[in-house]
Amino acid sequence: MHHFAVFSSSEQPCLGIGDGLALLATARIKADADNARWLHGGRAWQVQVNDIADLASLRLQASDQHTDINILPAEGRRKKLLIADMDSTIITSESLDDMARIAGLAEAIIPITERAMRGELDFEAALDERVALLRGQPESLIDRALAESRLTGGAKNLVQTMRAHGACCYLVSGGFTAITGPVAAMCGFNDHHANILEAKDGLLTGTVTKPVLDRESKLVFLDHYCGEIGIGREDAVCVGDGANDLVMLQAAGLGVALKGKPLLREAVALQLNHTDLTGLLYLQGYGEGEFAAA
Repeated sequence: MHHFAVFSSSEQPCLGIGDGLALLATARIKADADNARWLHGGRAWQVQVNDIADLASLRLQASDQHTDINILPAEGRRKKLLIADMDSTIITSESLDDMARIAGLAEAIIPITERAMRGELDFEAALDERVALLRGQPESLIDRALAESRLTGGAKNLVQTMRAHGACCYLVSGGFTAITGPVAAMCGFNDHHANILEAKDGLLTGTVTKPVLDRESKLVFLDHYCGEIGIGREDAVCVGDGANDLVMLQAAGLGVALKGKPLLREAVALQLNHTDLTGLLYLQGYGEGEFAAA
Protein backbone atom coordinates (compact mmCIF):
# COMPACT_ATOMS: atom_id res chain seq x y z
CA MET A 1 0.00 0.00 0.00
CA HIS A 2 1.27 3.44 -0.90
CA HIS A 3 1.57 6.13 1.72
CA PHE A 4 2.16 9.86 1.83
CA ALA A 5 4.68 11.66 3.98
CA VAL A 6 3.41 15.12 4.88
CA PHE A 7 5.75 17.85 6.15
CA SER A 8 4.15 20.94 7.69
CA SER A 9 4.60 23.89 10.03
CA SER A 10 2.74 27.01 11.09
CA GLU A 11 5.50 28.37 13.30
CA GLN A 12 7.99 29.14 10.52
CA PRO A 13 8.74 27.91 6.98
CA CYS A 14 8.73 24.14 7.17
CA LEU A 15 11.60 21.88 6.20
CA GLY A 16 11.94 22.16 2.42
CA ILE A 17 11.48 19.38 -0.11
CA GLY A 18 15.20 18.77 -0.65
CA ASP A 19 16.01 18.57 3.05
CA GLY A 20 12.88 16.55 3.75
CA LEU A 21 13.73 13.96 1.09
CA ALA A 22 17.23 13.70 2.51
CA LEU A 23 15.73 13.11 5.96
CA LEU A 24 13.52 10.33 4.61
CA ALA A 25 16.55 8.78 2.93
CA THR A 26 18.38 8.55 6.26
CA ALA A 27 15.55 6.30 7.46
CA ARG A 28 15.70 4.31 4.21
CA ILE A 29 12.21 5.39 3.23
CA LYS A 30 11.78 5.30 -0.55
CA ALA A 31 10.12 8.46 -1.81
CA ASP A 32 8.78 9.37 -5.26
CA ALA A 33 10.88 12.55 -5.35
CA ASP A 34 9.74 13.57 -8.84
CA ASN A 35 6.16 13.94 -7.63
CA ALA A 36 6.81 15.77 -4.36
CA ARG A 37 4.61 18.87 -4.30
CA TRP A 38 3.80 21.83 -2.12
CA LEU A 39 0.30 21.89 -0.63
CA HIS A 40 0.74 25.37 0.80
CA GLY A 41 3.76 27.45 -0.13
CA GLY A 42 6.39 27.33 2.60
CA ARG A 43 4.00 25.64 5.04
CA ALA A 44 3.28 22.13 3.83
CA TRP A 45 4.28 19.60 1.18
CA GLN A 46 3.77 15.92 0.53
CA VAL A 47 5.52 13.06 -1.22
CA GLN A 48 4.41 9.51 -1.91
CA VAL A 49 6.43 6.85 -0.10
CA ASN A 50 6.43 3.07 -0.27
CA ASP A 51 7.71 2.21 3.18
CA ILE A 52 6.62 2.95 6.73
CA ALA A 53 9.23 3.51 9.42
CA ASP A 54 9.32 4.23 13.12
CA LEU A 55 8.61 7.95 13.10
CA ALA A 56 10.09 8.72 16.52
CA SER A 57 13.59 9.55 15.27
CA LEU A 58 12.38 11.32 12.11
CA ARG A 59 9.86 13.34 14.10
CA LEU A 60 12.56 14.42 16.55
CA GLN A 61 14.88 15.55 13.76
CA ALA A 62 12.12 17.42 11.93
CA SER A 63 11.03 19.01 15.20
CA ASP A 64 14.42 20.69 15.46
CA GLN A 65 13.33 22.60 12.33
CA HIS A 66 9.88 23.35 13.83
CA THR A 67 8.36 20.92 11.33
CA ASP A 68 5.88 18.08 11.72
CA ILE A 69 6.26 14.89 9.71
CA ASN A 70 3.42 12.40 9.42
CA ILE A 71 3.03 9.31 7.25
CA LEU A 72 -0.43 8.02 6.39
CA PRO A 73 -2.07 5.76 3.80
CA ALA A 74 -2.71 7.25 0.37
CA GLU A 75 -6.13 5.60 0.12
CA GLY A 76 -9.15 7.30 1.64
CA ARG A 77 -7.34 10.38 2.91
CA ARG A 78 -10.25 12.78 2.56
CA LYS A 79 -12.72 12.25 5.34
CA LYS A 80 -16.48 12.78 5.42
CA LEU A 81 -16.80 13.54 9.13
CA LEU A 82 -14.88 15.74 11.58
CA ILE A 83 -15.26 15.36 15.35
CA ALA A 84 -13.23 18.01 17.20
CA ASP A 85 -12.48 18.69 20.84
CA MET A 86 -12.79 22.34 21.86
CA ASP A 87 -10.50 23.31 24.76
CA SER A 88 -6.85 23.65 23.72
CA THR A 89 -7.91 22.39 20.29
CA ILE A 90 -10.47 24.58 18.52
CA ILE A 91 -9.77 27.33 21.05
CA THR A 92 -6.30 28.01 22.43
CA SER A 93 -7.14 27.71 26.14
CA GLU A 94 -9.09 25.63 28.65
CA SER A 95 -12.37 27.46 29.18
CA LEU A 96 -12.85 26.21 32.74
CA ASP A 97 -9.35 27.41 33.59
CA ASP A 98 -10.21 30.78 32.06
CA MET A 99 -13.22 31.04 34.34
CA ALA A 100 -11.06 30.04 37.31
CA ARG A 101 -8.51 32.73 36.51
CA ILE A 102 -11.17 35.43 36.15
CA ALA A 103 -12.73 34.34 39.47
CA GLY A 104 -9.38 34.32 41.27
CA LEU A 105 -9.43 30.53 41.66
CA ALA A 106 -6.65 29.60 39.25
CA GLU A 107 -4.34 28.10 41.87
CA ALA A 108 -7.08 25.75 43.07
CA ILE A 109 -8.52 24.69 39.70
CA ILE A 110 -5.79 24.73 37.03
CA PRO A 111 -3.59 22.01 38.62
CA ILE A 112 -6.61 19.67 38.65
CA THR A 113 -7.22 20.40 34.95
CA GLU A 114 -3.60 19.64 34.12
CA ARG A 115 -3.69 16.31 35.93
CA ALA A 116 -6.99 15.33 34.30
CA MET A 117 -5.73 16.16 30.80
CA ARG A 118 -2.63 14.04 31.46
CA GLY A 119 -4.90 11.13 32.36
CA GLU A 120 -3.92 11.08 36.02
CA LEU A 121 -7.45 11.71 37.31
CA ASP A 122 -10.91 10.41 36.44
CA PHE A 123 -12.42 13.02 34.12
CA GLU A 124 -15.87 13.19 35.72
CA ALA A 125 -14.53 13.35 39.26
CA ALA A 126 -12.07 16.07 38.27
CA LEU A 127 -14.82 18.04 36.50
CA ASP A 128 -17.11 17.84 39.53
CA GLU A 129 -14.32 18.92 41.86
CA ARG A 130 -13.42 21.95 39.76
CA VAL A 131 -16.98 23.05 39.07
CA ALA A 132 -17.85 22.80 42.78
CA LEU A 133 -15.22 25.47 43.46
CA LEU A 134 -17.18 27.88 41.21
CA ARG A 135 -20.31 27.67 43.37
CA GLY A 136 -21.75 31.12 44.02
CA GLN A 137 -19.83 32.80 41.21
CA PRO A 138 -21.92 35.01 38.88
CA GLU A 139 -23.21 33.27 35.75
CA SER A 140 -21.67 36.16 33.78
CA LEU A 141 -18.33 34.47 34.44
CA ILE A 142 -19.10 32.29 31.42
CA ASP A 143 -19.58 35.30 29.15
CA ARG A 144 -16.32 36.84 30.35
CA ALA A 145 -14.42 33.63 29.64
CA LEU A 146 -16.03 33.38 26.20
CA ALA A 147 -15.09 36.98 25.40
CA GLU A 148 -11.45 36.25 26.21
CA SER A 149 -11.25 32.96 24.30
CA ARG A 150 -9.38 32.81 21.00
CA LEU A 151 -9.76 30.42 18.09
CA THR A 152 -6.75 28.30 17.27
CA GLY A 153 -5.16 29.16 13.94
CA GLY A 154 -6.84 27.37 11.06
CA ALA A 155 -10.03 26.51 12.98
CA LYS A 156 -12.41 28.30 10.59
CA ASN A 157 -10.43 27.19 7.57
CA LEU A 158 -10.56 23.54 8.64
CA VAL A 159 -14.30 23.43 9.28
CA GLN A 160 -15.38 25.55 6.34
CA THR A 161 -13.11 23.75 3.86
CA MET A 162 -14.30 20.32 4.92
CA ARG A 163 -17.94 21.41 4.79
CA ALA A 164 -17.41 23.00 1.37
CA HIS A 165 -16.23 19.59 0.17
CA GLY A 166 -19.24 17.76 1.57
CA ALA A 167 -18.10 16.70 5.05
CA CYS A 168 -20.06 17.10 8.28
CA CYS A 169 -18.34 18.72 11.27
CA TYR A 170 -19.21 18.48 14.97
CA LEU A 171 -17.71 20.05 18.08
CA VAL A 172 -17.75 17.52 20.93
CA SER A 173 -16.30 18.78 24.20
CA GLY A 174 -15.97 17.98 27.87
CA GLY A 175 -16.43 21.73 28.38
CA PHE A 176 -19.71 23.63 28.53
CA THR A 177 -22.49 24.24 26.04
CA ALA A 178 -22.56 27.96 26.90
CA ILE A 179 -19.15 28.20 25.23
CA THR A 180 -19.27 25.43 22.62
CA GLY A 181 -22.41 26.98 21.09
CA PRO A 182 -20.85 30.34 20.18
CA VAL A 183 -17.54 28.72 19.21
CA ALA A 184 -19.30 26.23 16.93
CA ALA A 185 -21.21 29.08 15.29
CA MET A 186 -18.04 31.11 14.72
CA CYS A 187 -16.33 28.20 12.97
CA GLY A 188 -19.32 26.86 11.07
CA PHE A 189 -19.75 23.44 12.73
CA ASN A 190 -22.96 21.56 11.97
CA ASP A 191 -23.68 21.20 15.68
CA HIS A 192 -22.05 20.95 19.10
CA HIS A 193 -22.23 18.79 22.23
CA ALA A 194 -20.84 19.50 25.71
CA ASN A 195 -21.72 19.56 29.40
CA ILE A 196 -24.33 21.88 30.87
CA LEU A 197 -23.04 24.15 33.63
CA GLU A 198 -25.94 24.71 36.00
CA ALA A 199 -26.99 28.08 37.42
CA LYS A 200 -29.82 29.50 39.49
CA ASP A 201 -30.83 33.11 40.08
CA GLY A 202 -27.80 34.32 38.13
CA LEU A 203 -25.29 32.32 40.17
CA LEU A 204 -23.41 29.12 39.34
CA THR A 205 -24.61 26.22 41.49
CA GLY A 206 -21.29 24.36 41.36
CA THR A 207 -22.83 21.43 39.48
CA VAL A 208 -23.14 20.07 35.96
CA THR A 209 -26.07 18.18 34.48
CA LYS A 210 -25.60 14.40 34.47
CA PRO A 211 -24.58 12.30 32.68
CA VAL A 212 -21.25 13.98 32.04
CA LEU A 213 -19.85 14.08 28.51
CA ASP A 214 -16.55 12.24 28.95
CA ARG A 215 -14.05 10.25 26.90
CA GLU A 216 -16.48 7.39 26.26
CA SER A 217 -19.18 9.87 25.26
CA LYS A 218 -16.89 11.21 22.53
CA LEU A 219 -16.64 7.73 21.06
CA VAL A 220 -20.43 7.42 21.26
CA PHE A 221 -20.84 10.66 19.28
CA LEU A 222 -18.29 9.47 16.71
CA ASP A 223 -20.28 6.28 16.17
CA HIS A 224 -23.60 8.14 16.21
CA TYR A 225 -22.59 10.50 13.43
CA CYS A 226 -20.89 7.77 11.42
CA GLY A 227 -24.20 5.91 11.54
CA GLU A 228 -26.22 9.00 10.70
CA ILE A 229 -24.06 9.79 7.67
CA GLY A 230 -23.73 6.16 6.67
CA ILE A 231 -19.96 5.80 6.89
CA GLY A 232 -17.46 3.74 8.87
CA ARG A 233 -15.04 5.07 11.46
CA GLU A 234 -12.31 4.93 8.82
CA ASP A 235 -14.00 7.83 7.01
CA ALA A 236 -13.80 10.14 10.05
CA VAL A 237 -11.10 12.51 11.28
CA CYS A 238 -10.91 13.37 14.98
CA VAL A 239 -8.66 15.88 16.71
CA GLY A 240 -7.92 16.62 20.36
CA ASP A 241 -5.17 17.29 22.85
CA GLY A 242 -5.93 15.52 26.15
CA ALA A 243 -6.42 12.12 27.75
CA ASN A 244 -10.20 12.30 27.36
CA ASP A 245 -9.70 12.41 23.57
CA LEU A 246 -7.59 9.25 23.34
CA VAL A 247 -10.37 6.73 22.74
CA MET A 248 -11.95 8.64 19.85
CA LEU A 249 -8.55 9.41 18.29
CA GLN A 250 -7.62 5.73 18.30
CA ALA A 251 -10.99 4.76 16.82
CA ALA A 252 -11.04 7.25 13.93
CA GLY A 253 -9.58 6.58 10.53
CA LEU A 254 -7.58 9.79 10.98
CA GLY A 255 -6.97 10.49 14.67
CA VAL A 256 -4.72 13.50 15.23
CA ALA A 257 -3.16 14.81 18.44
CA LEU A 258 -2.84 18.60 18.31
CA LYS A 259 -0.01 19.67 20.61
CA GLY A 260 -1.05 16.63 22.60
CA LYS A 261 -0.32 15.88 26.22
CA PRO A 262 2.43 13.27 26.80
CA LEU A 263 -0.08 10.41 26.90
CA LEU A 264 -1.30 11.27 23.40
CA ARG A 265 2.21 11.77 22.04
CA GLU A 266 3.03 8.24 23.13
CA ALA A 267 -0.19 6.60 21.90
CA VAL A 268 -1.28 8.52 18.76
CA ALA A 269 0.68 8.10 15.53
CA LEU A 270 -0.48 11.29 13.78
CA GLN A 271 0.66 14.44 15.57
CA LEU A 272 0.67 18.18 14.90
CA ASN A 273 3.12 19.77 17.31
CA HIS A 274 4.27 22.68 15.12
CA THR A 275 1.24 23.08 12.82
CA ASP A 276 -2.12 24.67 13.56
CA LEU A 277 -5.47 23.16 12.59
CA THR A 278 -4.76 23.75 8.91
CA GLY A 279 -2.57 20.69 9.34
CA LEU A 280 -5.65 18.48 9.29
CA LEU A 281 -6.33 19.73 5.77
CA TYR A 282 -2.73 19.00 4.73
CA LEU A 283 -3.03 15.45 6.09
CA GLN A 284 -6.11 14.96 3.92
CA GLY A 285 -4.24 16.23 0.86
CA TYR A 286 -5.99 19.58 0.53
CA GLY A 287 -3.96 22.25 -1.23
CA GLU A 288 -4.13 25.98 -0.60
CA GLY A 289 -6.26 26.52 -3.70
CA GLU A 290 -9.00 24.35 -2.22
CA PHE A 291 -9.28 26.22 1.08
CA ALA A 292 -12.65 27.80 1.77
CA ALA A 293 -11.52 30.46 4.25
CA ALA A 294 -8.45 32.52 5.00
